[in-house]
Amino acid sequence: MCDVLGMGANSVDYVYLLPAYPEADGPNAKMRISSHSLSCGGQVATALCTCASMGLRTKYIGATGTDDNGRRLRHELAKRDIDMADAVIRDVTNQFAVIMVDEHAGERIVLWDRHDGLALRPRELPPEVLTATRVLHVDDVDQEAAILASRIAREAGVRVTSDIDRITDRTEELVSAVTMPIFAEHVPKALTGEADFERALRKLRRLNDGPMCTTLGSRGAMLLDGDRLYQAPAFHVEAVDTTGAGDVFRGALIVAMLRGDGPEEMLRFANAAAGISCTRLGAINGVPSLEETQSLSLSGYGLRA
Repeated sequence: MCDVLGMGANSVDYVYLLPAYPEADGPNAKMRISSHSLSCGGQVATALCTCASMGLRTKYIGATGTDDNGRRLRHELAKRDIDMADAVIRDVTNQFAVIMVDEHAGERIVLWDRHDGLALRPRELPPEVLTATRVLHVDDVDQEAAILASRIAREAGVRVTSDIDRITDRTEELVSAVTMPIFAEHVPKALTGEADFERALRKLRRLNDGPMCTTLGSRGAMLLDGDRLYQAPAFHVEAVDTTGAGDVFRGALIVAMLRGDGPEEMLRFANAAAGISCTRLGAINGVPSLEETQSLSLSGYGLRA
């Protein structure tokens, strides 16, 4: 039995800190790299590392490669006490990303590649594992597997959270399968045609009657619980790298949910964790501890982003 079972993407990230945003033409078409580093990440892997850092028992289901990056990723997750017993190893290259970060604003461009052989197959989802957890967290990378796993877990009474970051012909099916969909900022409008976030979430009630959350970048996050809407601003931080901030937010939101926090406290705590992660380079390398997240969360917002 674990607290959080994560199923989805992992990545090894090549992070390049740049003096400005690249441009096709002009002086920023060619520039010297300020610094570079190698860091592990990926949506679900980063969220799980956040949960583990904050004291939860975690387990990962996903596919890694046989190359150096695959070995590096497995070592990193195991080092953070994430159970890898049911992770899959495929004889292909591991997913990787090239991340270019503007050193002044902290904003980034992500270029990624994932071998088709890393896709999880539905038959690789043991029901006894999917139901031996308090929370199942899925992303939308392998949607067929995510939908099946969510249904199995939900029918067994397991709470299911999600990282929904793209629109496909099965996105609505995934939204309906989980108990708490967590959307990237652009998704509610893309699903509903509604630019106002509150109205978009309310329109999505046709798919899911549970809590629904959307991240809003520098504006914080919003959660619709029943008919009541909650919104919490982001914390003001000196951003170094925003890579993985949304994944850290999801992990911290799960932590707050499992300890019984109310919606406002959940959002505040998750925003604090995401804010701290933005002050560090890399996705998993940016994961904060429970103590420092709690400290910022209880300190008062002060200046708001």
